[in-house]
Amino acid sequence: MSIPALRSKTIRRGVSAFVALVIVVAAVASTKVLSADEANAAAQAGSFEPAAFAAEHFTADIVPGIEDNATDLATLLTDLAGGAEEADFGHSVGSASSYSYPVTFTGVAGEPNGSVVPVTVDGVPAGTAIQVQIGPALNGTAIRDATGTVEFNGFSNQLEFQQVATEFNNLVKTDVLAAVTPATLNGQTITVTGAFTRVNPALVSVVPIAFEVQQ
Repeated sequence: MSIPALRSKTIRRGVSAFVALVIVVAAVASTKVLSADEANAAAQAGSFEPAAFAAEHFTADIVPGIEDNATDLATLLTDLAGGAEEADFGHSVGSASSYSYPVTFTGVAGEPNGSVVPVTVDGVPAGTAIQVQIGPALNGTAIRDATGTVEFNGFSNQLEFQQVATEFNNLVKTDVLAAVTPATLNGQTITVTGAFTRVNPALVSVVPIAFEVQQ
């Protein structure tokens, strides 16, 4: 290789190296180093907020959806025991999931037992126990599922879907059950509108969206 050609090649290598150095320096200058707290906040920004979702939809969609579609509990249980199609009265979040139903009933409350109060309801099939969940622990996803308006494919994963159910139950505790005094319920006639998931046909455990003690 001639000396001029070698000199030209050396110059080109030098220019390329300089350009690469400039790019690296610019990248470093534009990089922001985050603290652990800043990184966590950035990760949370824009993430799904189940409490906000529940607050937005509980009063606007869930409560009126249950109220408008609630079936008389005794009638529903009698029809289901007689072989009625579950999908005609309730909703399921998947082919392997139990159906959840919006219901309403009036009955006589018994002695509260932990987080539930048993209720005697006329007309329900023999051998069927009725109870209303009164907290502080509320179990299940009936409030989320009974209207059919909250579907799994609207969420990124199962965790978000479950968190929404929990937040709906939390709103039941604050918006519905805060005014209920369990110690005064025994022997009282109550009217309840709510939802239950039919896991065991012999046990109906209702989560209320309306709870009235008749005077």
